Amino acid sequence: MFQALLSGPDDFDGWRDAARRFALAGVPPQDIDWRVEGDAGSLLAFDKPPPADQVGGAFSVPRAFLELAESAILHRDPERFALLYALLLDVREQRTRMDDQADPLVRRVEVLAKAVRRDIHKMRAFVRFREVQDDDGARFVAWFEPDHHIVRANAGFFVRRFASMRWSILTPEISIFWDGERLNEGPGASKTDAPAGDPVEDMWKSYYASIFNPARLKQRAMLSEMPKKYWRNLPEAALIPGLVAGAQAREAAMIATPPKAPARPSNVTAAWAALREEAAGCTRCHLYRDATQTVFGEGPLDAALVIVGEQPGDQEDLAGRPFVGPAGQLLDHALEEARIDRASIYVTNAVKHFKYERRGKRRIHQTPDTPEINACRWWLDQELDLIRPRVLLAMGATAARAILGKTVTISRTRGAPIPLENGIEAWVTVHPSFLLRVPDEARKAQERARFVEDLRDIGERVKALAR
Repeated sequence: MFQALLSGPDDFDGWRDAARRFALAGVPPQDIDWRVEGDAGSLLAFDKPPPADQVGGAFSVPRAFLELAESAILHRDPERFALLYALLLDVREQRTRMDDQADPLVRRVEVLAKAVRRDIHKMRAFVRFREVQDDDGARFVAWFEPDHHIVRANAGFFVRRFASMRWSILTPEISIFWDGERLNEGPGASKTDAPAGDPVEDMWKSYYASIFNPARLKQRAMLSEMPKKYWRNLPEAALIPGLVAGAQAREAAMIATPPKAPARPSNVTAAWAALREEAAGCTRCHLYRDATQTVFGEGPLDAALVIVGEQPGDQEDLAGRPFVGPAGQLLDHALEEARIDRASIYVTNAVKHFKYERRGKRRIHQTPDTPEINACRWWLDQELDLIRPRVLLAMGATAARAILGKTVTISRTRGAPIPLENGIEAWVTVHPSFLLRVPDEARKAQERARFVEDLRDIGERVKALAR
């Protein structure tokens, strides 16, 4: 019997080194006791692990296994180290094992990894910094209670996102501190160590209350995305019960009026909500690592028109909603001029994560590459399968590439319908961000007028197909 001692509960490098030595030495999973330094030890006597110089040789495993292991090892399940080692031995013998989605061991490890990715997303979404003053000026402090051992793995995101701030994130097991140049670690803390609030919160709560839309309230979906365990750390959460009560009163009034028969089966809403929840933990390409969150599509699920853009921008990445930044505002005005109700259309993007490069404090948009577009095509296809629109509008070359499956020139494809194999009629136009970048005011006015005309033609086409 051997014992493998790891430096921490998230010590992936230590696990990988020990697992490699055990595998080369032919040690079966049941003969290894995986421990973390500081945990209570076993009363059993153990042999020393095989020294590295006595287990020569090497072997490789698919990248998919390593990525899965890097996430799953952060789970709190005490069996995770043994499960990963058992899967490692299986993958070493059969490299295609990772492709078998029905394999019980593969599925169990994937469940662990999915829970970790979701916890990482929740930390990014629900950490709330509050300003305090110390000897060096302003410092921003947050309290968070993760479900799994994700703090170190998530630290890089906060360093990149808040590089110019001095901040601290306190959690029960470990605390991390950024001074603008170096990241340091400290022991766990308690919630009382974090400040209770600051003056900015009153303004934020007023804003939150003003944008709360009771007509679109879905309590189950809200609780899925924002479980109650996070409410006590969110200043806006104190407003939710009252806002929900108001929404319920409006719902009761609506029930008194006989509803119209739904045009689509009711399970479409549940399927879309499940798809959106799954997309929140998407790791199909590397863009999820630096983005704040997945930005999924939104709008009525029986929309006759779906508009597809390129990717979320800086403001969309922070808000978690598509087309809320400058390009989205331009689109809103253009739709209004074209007499198309924004509330009647479904809007989404070809790529669901924000791709950018940092220049000082700014995050500068970068165009997605073909592999990133292809990786995200799965989500777009699922959206279209659920909504089944009559017309699909691709705004920009990236959206056109995602929809048509090939690179096209906007000027050559613009203004004419393109029938797709699924029966949807596709159209192509420029992206609103293109209009924002046109330097010459006269040309900008011309391009904007043409964009509005494109939308007006598409609106008329949707009406024609509905007859």
